[in-house]
Amino acid sequence: MYVVTGGAGFIGSNLVAALSERGHEVVVVDWLRHDARWRNLAKHEIRDLIAPDALREWLPRHERAIDTVIHMGANSSTTESDVDLVFRQNSRATFDLLDWCTHSGKRLIYASSAATYGDGSRGFDDDASCEALAQLRPLNAYGWSKHVVDQRIARVRLQGGALPPQCVGLKFFNVYGPNEYHKGSMQSVVARNFPPVQRGEPVRLFRSGRADYTDGGQQRDFVYVADCVAVLLWLLETPQVSGLFNVGSGRARSWLDLATALFSAAQRPARVEFIDLPAELRDKYQYFTEASMTRLRAAGYRGDFTSLEAGVADYVRNFLARPDPYR
Repeated sequence: MYVVTGGAGFIGSNLVAALSERGHEVVVVDWLRHDARWRNLAKHEIRDLIAPDALREWLPRHERAIDTVIHMGANSSTTESDVDLVFRQNSRATFDLLDWCTHSGKRLIYASSAATYGDGSRGFDDDASCEALAQLRPLNAYGWSKHVVDQRIARVRLQGGALPPQCVGLKFFNVYGPNEYHKGSMQSVVARNFPPVQRGEPVRLFRSGRADYTDGGQQRDFVYVADCVAVLLWLLETPQVSGLFNVGSGRARSWLDLATALFSAAQRPARVEFIDLPAELRDKYQYFTEASMTRLRAAGYRGDFTSLEAGVADYVRNFLARPDPYR
């Protein structure tokens, strides 16, 4: 039995779908609230749905049946100003699961983030040593809350302390794909802009505030959610692998590239307008991200990563353009 926290969310629900399709028992830990997240789960069989605040009591009662905890749940808002809330929901919740999995001998895979790299000036190498992690400077509370967890695990590992039999952190880069519709302003540019593109409206991108980047030339490592799920499935099948790994395509592409791929997939003429970067983001904006995939490859992962054009085309044609866009 697999326990997936954040299982009704974006990456989590895509993993739940893949596990369910393979015949595994899956328990989802999440709040459904009043939005449409339940539709992220509706096409797939789950064993149970547990509220996050009931998990501490539920885990010991089902300990014998649990194989792995896959912790995807988090407050993923990069603009959340309540840092106590972010720490409680992200760092503290992960610490609690880390302790439980360690003491019960269960495997743990958890979501870190590329936001831990900050402005990228120190590179994007997923070196999990305490010394390397100490050099990173996240730009927001969300990134910091993930970084704190990576550092704690690195310190325990350095000191020879106890950890789960498999303990993996995944630094996800800019993930896009089906089942992100509940995320509001945190949806990918593809999801947010598909409806206006269909109506013949332009895609609006931020102007550059740096001379070394043209407007729309800022770059990100965009990774299709299906590729993230493939990495997760491989880790579940490869229990001897532990560590901290980037999950990206390994290739930075510009926002203009993304917009062009969207117009092409939607079969609409390209129209792009540029707007000023909001003042509150100017000191926190990343101009470039690109995952180094060397360590994941060295650990044995051989899967291919979907090109930006192919990923956007699949997302648009098989999900966004259909009456039912859910995975």
